[in-house]
Amino acid sequence: LILSGGSGTRLWPASRASKPKQFLSFGSDRSLFQETVLRCSSDLFDQVPIVVGANSHRFLLADDLLKIDVTADILLEPVPRNSCGAIAAGALHALKRDKDALILVLAADHHIPDDEAFAQAVRTAAADANAGQLVTFGVRPTRAATGYGYIEPGAPLISAFEVAAFVEKPSVDDAERFCAEGYLWNSGNFLFRADAFLDELKALQPEILRAAESAYAKATRDLDFLRLHKQAFSKAPAVSVDYAVMEKTDQAAVLPVDYAWSDIGSWDAVAELLPADRTGNAVMGDVDILDGNGNLVHSSGTLTTVVGLNDHIIVCTPDSVLVTDKRHAEQVKDLVQCLSAKGRVE
Repeated sequence: LILSGGSGTRLWPASRASKPKQFLSFGSDRSLFQETVLRCSSDLFDQVPIVVGANSHRFLLADDLLKIDVTADILLEPVPRNSCGAIAAGALHALKRDKDALILVLAADHHIPDDEAFAQAVRTAAADANAGQLVTFGVRPTRAATGYGYIEPGAPLISAFEVAAFVEKPSVDDAERFCAEGYLWNSGNFLFRADAFLDELKALQPEILRAAESAYAKATRDLDFLRLHKQAFSKAPAVSVDYAVMEKTDQAAVLPVDYAWSDIGSWDAVAELLPADRTGNAVMGDVDILDGNGNLVHSSGTLTTVVGLNDHIIVCTPDSVLVTDKRHAEQVKDLVQCLSAKGRVE
């Protein structure tokens, strides 16, 4: 079950509402969405993927799937309702296909380079998921990151651990303490039985379940897409699955994993994925740098030159240019909100 409804505003101006980051590529010839789909197309899976995405992105989804020759069931969200509503609709679809469905929930825009390590983690998590646990994959931290949420593991289960606590994005001091105490990064990817998730949703968020059930029951077929009913789906509260279910259920479990992972949530994260030269500069596109160190420069179709700057992010598209110190990379989302408030087209 691939969630492809995100807007990716932290990677503006390359990522736009009309073509958000899951449809972009970073150091690869495939988009993040395509890489996620291919990750779910191995012998480990016995059904075609279910993709839940925005109606406005339907042709991007179909085109990306066609280019990699993969078939998927595509459910279209008529309005954005965050991850919980999307997962509910996808789980209902999975349950219709298989009453014993075990579903792997993945964000379409994450980077996981080691497919085999990832597949092995899914195999390991299956025992706890089949036992009724809602398993999330907790990545062992490689640094004291402040841009991720953390999970404190609790008592051991079969292969996973109970979740003792979910912690929001911490301060630097707290992040360092969490790393020292064995906390895990919250990857936002899950494995659970479809019926187990829907049972928890019924107990904890019945309004979301009712809206999803109605929207799915009234869904209409349009070419290769299944359109969820707009009026029904609009009644679902727009909340994340972490807030709606995972932080409230007593069935939450976490499986510690060691594979490389990034949610590519900022330009700083993109810089970490790309190879850097001897001066620490990472570039994409037609770029030339003189007397500069530690920069990320992304250029779409026009020569971009940089002189005498260090530790900056510069992104040039045909209609917009972003220049920011790396320390302020997380504020790009705030910038996009400011532009929107001023009536500027994204």
